[in-house]
Amino acid sequence: QVQIEESGGGSVQPGGSLRLSCTASGSAYTAMGWYRQAPGEQRVLVASIGADLKTNYADSVKGRFTISRDGAVNKAALQMNNLKPEDTAVYFCYADRIITTVRYWGQGTQVTVSS
Repeated sequence: QVQIEESGGGSVQPGGSLRLSCTASGSAYTAMGWYRQAPGEQRVLVASIGADLKTNYADSVKGRFTISRDGAVNKAALQMNNLKPEDTAVYFCYADRIITTVRYWGQGTQVTVSS
């Protein structure tokens, strides 16, 4: 059974930093990344990283967030710097299983940016 384990998150003041981590169990995965969902809004892509380490970012986080990955252990990290109140949301890690392309989701972790 595939498990997506997330860690990190929490509360921080504007301008602060947080780091999210995500580990996917089982076989290899192609893309991994994070979506976020604020109250009353749809879930949107924040950042993704492929098996080739090619990255993609939402315009709103470019230059502030950095996604990285250790493909050997199916682990990804999202370093979030210069956080803003509008970054407040539940962040969901995902991993796309190789071959089947099934997407698996983590349980979500809360990020709150407030003074």
